[in-house]
Amino acid sequence: MPVYEYHPDELARVSVVRRATGLTLSEVEEQRRAAQDREDRALAAPQEPRKPTELDIAVCQRVEWARIEQFMREQRMAVYSPSKDPRVARREERRAQRMATEAGCSEQADAGLPVEVLRYRVYRVTARQATAPAGEEALVRHIFAASAGAAVEHAQRLFDRHSSTCQDGEYCINFVEQVLPEPGEFF
Repeated sequence: MPVYEYHPDELARVSVVRRATGLTLSEVEEQRRAAQDREDRALAAPQEPRKPTELDIAVCQRVEWARIEQFMREQRMAVYSPSKDPRVARREERRAQRMATEAGCSEQADAGLPVEVLRYRVYRVTARQATAPAGEEALVRHIFAASAGAAVEHAQRLFDRHSSTCQDGEYCINFVEQVLPEPGEFF
C-alpha cells in the first residue's frame, strides 16, 4: 500500500495557504472571488467521471480562501500568517498522523518492507478527438501522479477503456499541465 505525502485535497488547501501568506484582507477577498468564479466555471462544465476533478479542486480552494478570509476578519489580521492560524497546524498534525497510520498498515501488509512515501501531484490532461472539427470540446482528466509522464500513461489507460486511444485514431493527448501544487511550489 503506497503512502502519499499529500492527498489531492491536502495539496489544494496547502497551495491556498502558501499563496495567502503575506496577503492583505482585500487581496484574500479578491482571491476568494476568483476561486468562486473558477468553481462556477467548473460547475458549468461537463463533469469528469473520476476524482480529483476540476470541480473538486475548485471547491476545496474556494472553501479554503473563504475560511482564511473569515479567520482574518475574526482575528483582525492585517496580513495573513499561517503560523497564527491554528487550523493550519491541526491539519499538519492530522496529515502526519495519517501518514504514520498508513505507513504502519503498509509495513504490516508488506511484511516489514521499507515504506515508500510518494510525492504525487495533480495534472490536468487534455485530449481531443483526432477527427474532431476545430472548436470541438476537449476531454479533460485530472490525474494524481508522480510525474507528467505517469499522468499521461494513466490517462491513456483511461482513454483505452472507452476504446479511444490515439493509436486507434480517436483521442490524442495534446496538453499536460501540473495544477496541484502550483508549478514551482515545494516540489
